Amino acid sequence: MNAATATPARSADSRPRGRQPVLDQVCADAVDLALAAAEDVAGIGEVGRHVGMLAEGDRVVTHLFECKERGYRGWNWAVTLTRAPRTKFVTLDETVLVAGNESVLAPEWVPWSERLRPGDLGPGDLLPIAEDDARLVPAYTGEDEERPELYREITRDSLPLIAYQIGLGRPRVLSREGREEAAERWHEGEFGPHSPMAQAAPARCSGCGFLAPLAGMLGQGFGVCTNEISPSDGRVVSLDFGCGAHSEAAVVPVTYPTSEPVVDEYRYDTVTFGERVVRPADEASQAAAAAAAAVQVAVAAADVEDAEPEPEAETVAAVEVVQAEVVAEVVPEEEPVDES
Repeated sequence: MNAATATPARSADSRPRGRQPVLDQVCADAVDLALAAAEDVAGIGEVGRHVGMLAEGDRVVTHLFECKERGYRGWNWAVTLTRAPRTKFVTLDETVLVAGNESVLAPEWVPWSERLRPGDLGPGDLLPIAEDDARLVPAYTGEDEERPELYREITRDSLPLIAYQIGLGRPRVLSREGREEAAERWHEGEFGPHSPMAQAAPARCSGCGFLAPLAGMLGQGFGVCTNEISPSDGRVVSLDFGCGAHSEAAVVPVTYPTSEPVVDEYRYDTVTFGERVVRPADEASQAAAAAAAAVQVAVAAADVEDAEPEPEAETVAAVEVVQAEVVAEVVPEEEPVDES
């Protein structure tokens, strides 16, 4: 037999694809060797019971042991054993920690471009846009022309401005998918017709004088609020949105001029502040006391004269005069006036 007629040995990769590997009994019986290899990595007492084995290929078997380490509930230590053909000597291939059916795993990795949310972009941050972004489509830039029109040279009501509004002069513009995504997000958002503010509004933004419509196709359903009192000032609002700051929601009532207040300086109010203040007796109070004593003496003298049926007219007149003087003399002190 020469090299031309020799049949090459079939390797493990050249075996039929449909044949499943057979469990090698010699490697399957080497459980103690697999346990010792797992404890050499995890530590004595950190490896649990033997939970199974798996045939990885010809004369290659993987033994599975429970992992008793905290934080790895449901994980298994996997020890792979193998042997050479026509020999009973088993050798160690590798020892790894693998997840089981009840393992706690980290969530599936998501690219950063898909993890971004509104509000994540801060000052100085740059957000690259992919070349194949479905929200954008190529536009006419005029780079092939000899003298392309620059944006800063565009003037109001000029043809270049109209061309810029329809997308000419920009590398990319919104695609149909980009417009539909924006319209759906705005319509279902805080300033859409389904928000609590819109449900309680007396009218819609489509009839409000503070609405500035958008240009292009999005202007058919959206605009920008310009009312500084409205909670949606400077925001894109749906034409079906509404709030209490609608220009035609209410009319301000007519105010009538009022006259100036009149201050009455000829009257005052007396205010009582509790207990009365008693002042020391002066000459007027002493005269009043003397007049009262004279009245008592006159009345006592009239009572002594029992023979006379009635007091003389002169005595009665004198008593009345004295009483009048007493009344005139004894006047209660005026209460202090609150001048505040």
